[in-house]
Amino acid sequence: MCGIAGWIDWDADLTQRRDTIAAMTDTLAARGPDASGVWLSPRAALGHRRLIVVDPEGGVQPMTRRHGDRSYTIVYNGELYNTTELRQELQNRGHSFLTRSDTEVLLISFIEWGPACVEHLNGIFAFAVWDEANQSLFLARDRLGVKPLFYAQRGSAFLFASELKALLAHPLVEPILDDEGLAEVFVLGPSRTPGHGVFRDVRELRPGYWLLHNGNGTRLHRYWALESRPHTDDLETTTETVRTLVIDAVRRQLVSDVPLATLLSGGLDSSIITVVAAGAFQEEGRGRLHTWSIDYRDNDRYFQPSEFQPNADAPWIQLVSEFAGTHHHHVVIDTHDLVEALTTAVHGRDLPGMADVDASLYLFCREIKKEFTVVLSGECADEIFGGYPWFHQEDLLNTETFPWIRRTQQRFRLLSRELQSRLRPDEYIAERYRQTVSEVPRLPGEDPLEARRREMFYLNLTWFMATLLDRKDRMGMLTGLEARVPYADHRILEYVWNIPWTMKMTGNREKGILRRAMRGVLPDDVLYRKKSPYPKTHHPAYFRAVRDWVLDILADPAAPLHQVVDAGAVRTLALTSDPPGGGGKPWFGQLMALPQLFAFLGQVNIWLQEYRVTIR
Repeated sequence: MCGIAGWIDWDADLTQRRDTIAAMTDTLAARGPDASGVWLSPRAALGHRRLIVVDPEGGVQPMTRRHGDRSYTIVYNGELYNTTELRQELQNRGHSFLTRSDTEVLLISFIEWGPACVEHLNGIFAFAVWDEANQSLFLARDRLGVKPLFYAQRGSAFLFASELKALLAHPLVEPILDDEGLAEVFVLGPSRTPGHGVFRDVRELRPGYWLLHNGNGTRLHRYWALESRPHTDDLETTTETVRTLVIDAVRRQLVSDVPLATLLSGGLDSSIITVVAAGAFQEEGRGRLHTWSIDYRDNDRYFQPSEFQPNADAPWIQLVSEFAGTHHHHVVIDTHDLVEALTTAVHGRDLPGMADVDASLYLFCREIKKEFTVVLSGECADEIFGGYPWFHQEDLLNTETFPWIRRTQQRFRLLSRELQSRLRPDEYIAERYRQTVSEVPRLPGEDPLEARRREMFYLNLTWFMATLLDRKDRMGMLTGLEARVPYADHRILEYVWNIPWTMKMTGNREKGILRRAMRGVLPDDVLYRKKSPYPKTHHPAYFRAVRDWVLDILADPAAPLHQVVDAGAVRTLALTSDPPGGGGKPWFGQLMALPQLFAFLGQVNIWLQEYRVTIR
């Protein structure tokens, strides 16, 4: 993938401001370690950092093409999986191409169709096109938000970038937190309201939207949304359609001119991707597929089964690797390295995040990047097919809030009294929840329980999945590793969205329709394995390390963490808690329990300090 940045200004001559756009672009060097470029015109400055995946010579950016007497310049972060079909269609319409790159196909698509080009794309993308003749900027983001894109308006200046750090490199953008930004971090965090950029007057372009900015102002348009309609296919047709869509999505995403591997946990989702990819490699004569898995030092000693992590992954990984004939790599993370990486992870996200769940992924990706540039990962299947406990447990399903944000009262009591009074946490969560539910596309006459599950799917797709996709993009790109997510193919989501729950639960199993669709593809043991999420450390040394880290922070009266927490409450919790390795019940998602809470607070301190955040 890549990193993009841009600056449009109606009052300044940007041909004289190379240093500023270069500084913004350079903050994205980790996303694009292979090449960089800047393009300038009086009103527009565009920057690009490139991670080379396809067509090393032809895909240089920023890329400019002329059509008649008009010129268009693009900066693009992403990957198109229907490049071949698009190129052929555009050639049939009279266009010619100078390269093999999907960048050129995307730019010519915009020249041909304008904003409607996004409706023709199958892929993950965030891109900008400057139309010199019209003096207009077009921004677009993929349908599910796999690739990030932020923007900010400051007077005559319009700024955009792949990451917040690039916007903050511009002198007009300051790291200011108002009440809403504080609530995003301390009430909803590590999730984030769709479209919210946390810092004051910074926005994120929402998935499935495009933006047009010119001298008349800024226009936002939603070009894609889920549609609710009756599902008329029978079970056999539904099974075959799911099978076809998933296999096609995986095969499409194997395109690469650089080494490609898959992540393998031994669970249903990653195993499907691995087996399909291994078969395609064999058919195409691409050699033996490489697979990668992660674990933690001494987890075999300290692992404790729970409702969220019922068993360890190692035996299942070996089974699938042998079945698919892959060359497997096993990465083991040490506690010391994991604690150190918590700081690096903050710089990757530009925000406090999922603590060691982020940091471990960063370390994992760093090891993979030594040999590979692209990986395929199993994210999104649980959100799309209904794999999480809150789809199944009645108490969680019927809770009128975000079911992955847990134990809120205990957590909010750790905030300073001033912050609790300012933010009114319960009200903030409730309002964000109501806003999201109001967006759900309804199906008239739908059974109330089915309608409730539709709400739950929408909540997961727009919030929880967004958090995990953000994590995967940031931690992967922090190491220059491109992570692709085949289940995020919008065709899969559009079809599965309307499959009724009884059919999704075929066989009375979570993700039953996916399991049925993959019969004969996976060994039965793997096909019917109970869900187990991304692994985390269970080592008590990790808990002690992050607890002591927070206590050391609180011992410093100048530490910025004092601005936001009740130091006494946090200290009491730290001194009276000594949980087992797993850390007890989660407060966010399935993995973030007490050790992760302490790690999150440590990340907050790092973020406030190193990003020089001002609270107003």
